Amino acid sequence: MKTLRRSFALLLLATGIAQADVPKLVLAIGGEPETGFDPLLGWGGYGNPLFQSTLLKRDVKLATQADLATDWQLSEDRRVWTITLRDGVSFSDGTPLTAHDVAFTFAKARESAGAVDLQVMSAVEAVDDRTVRITLDRPWITFVEAFFTLGIVPAQGYGPDYGRKPIGSGPFKLVSWAEGEQLIVAPNEHYYGTPSPFGQITFLFTGEDAGLAAAQAGAVQMVSVPAQMADAVPAGFRAVPVKTVDNRGLSLPFQPPHEVGGRVIGNAVTADPAIRQAINLGLDRDLVVDVALHGHGTPAYGPADGLPWSGRDDTVAYDLEAAQTVLDQAGWAAGSDGIRAKDGLRAAFPIHYPASDATRMALAETAAELLRPLGIDATPVGGSWDAIGRVMHSEPVVFGFGSHSPYQLYSLFAGRLGGAEYANPSHYANHKVDALFEQAQGAESLEASFPFWSEAAATYGLKGDNAWAWLVNLDHVYFVSDCLDLGQTQIEPHGHGWPITTTIADWRWTCP
Repeated sequence: MKTLRRSFALLLLATGIAQADVPKLVLAIGGEPETGFDPLLGWGGYGNPLFQSTLLKRDVKLATQADLATDWQLSEDRRVWTITLRDGVSFSDGTPLTAHDVAFTFAKARESAGAVDLQVMSAVEAVDDRTVRITLDRPWITFVEAFFTLGIVPAQGYGPDYGRKPIGSGPFKLVSWAEGEQLIVAPNEHYYGTPSPFGQITFLFTGEDAGLAAAQAGAVQMVSVPAQMADAVPAGFRAVPVKTVDNRGLSLPFQPPHEVGGRVIGNAVTADPAIRQAINLGLDRDLVVDVALHGHGTPAYGPADGLPWSGRDDTVAYDLEAAQTVLDQAGWAAGSDGIRAKDGLRAAFPIHYPASDATRMALAETAAELLRPLGIDATPVGGSWDAIGRVMHSEPVVFGFGSHSPYQLYSLFAGRLGGAEYANPSHYANHKVDALFEQAQGAESLEASFPFWSEAAATYGLKGDNAWAWLVNLDHVYFVSDCLDLGQTQIEPHGHGWPITTTIADWRWTCP
């Protein structure tokens, strides 16, 4: 309670500052990044990096647009990118941004081996002040994702404390940051794009309860809320649900159990194709959305629903009777307790979820209840991510993903990534999928790769291996002041960072 009161006091103080000279904004839309505002450590990967510019950006329909880059060309052998930069760009401290800064950023990001994976890059060089040449060790079209997400940092100003004192060429500059409390930013007067109409934006780092209380008191102009709170809209606000590919699904360990380096891989129950198919047929996803998300989401059938690289027909209709028939025909017979067994093996497994995540807990509990009529005994188990990490290769987990890049599919289904940290936790492997992924990575452009990614879904997805049981795509729900016009929003990726700020340049204050 003491923490809540202190957070609320900070909210009121920030609001007093913000309303002194409207238009200024106070937002409570998520937590602060643990590693600060350093793009080399992952800042900006799920939204607008605010302080830094990227080479390319996506519009509200996810079409590619120029940002720092005015031209980008890939060689015929698909291994060399030549990028031309816009002229006259400066960092927020007034120093020029050149190709040398871009080359430094990419080289340093590869060296850091942090959240940005650039290991396929073999060389990067500044040809002149406006031209960058990047060489890859093999064709890898999803490398272009770094052009959208990697904010450019200054070669001369980057150091160990950069994440807490960022200098960039983006639309905003840092004014102050009280860690654990709030961040204040102001427009960057050196920004080459359309200037923000807001003289100051304050980001508050509150818990969900404090954020909602602040909205009810009119102390913020926008607050993000979980599904469980999304119907309690305060006076003077409207709920803005934003469609996403921020999905949640059950990983289904794909291989029979065996040991690798002393670690158990695979699961005897979920390795059976009939079990995986029956789970996907027997989950009423519409009911999952209603119960676990209070209706604030959509059923999920794959990890990229609605995006150009998703499977065109990768859906399945809920059919409990068909799911039971699949299990009957595969020899899974119901016992006296209603739980099926085959050759002495019970159809039972835990469903792990992070105990601190109320939404994933609700999904695990709802899924477990829906699997019971199938004769499958699923037990929700909450725990820490450390505990989940020890079992995630052998037991189902409620995972969340969601990206604007088809590399998400590669990270989930490429056989070579099985068990690589959180990539491909189920150790899925199919040579047909791997072959299509190689064709996709060798395409002449990102757009040309889409049909190969999409085709792969026929094998890993619901008409094939049923590699996962995807449950829902979350709606990201924001309570937004009636005076704040957000314009058109993007379909948002996974909720890390502040994805709503991607379109911040289009926001407008509509009240006097």
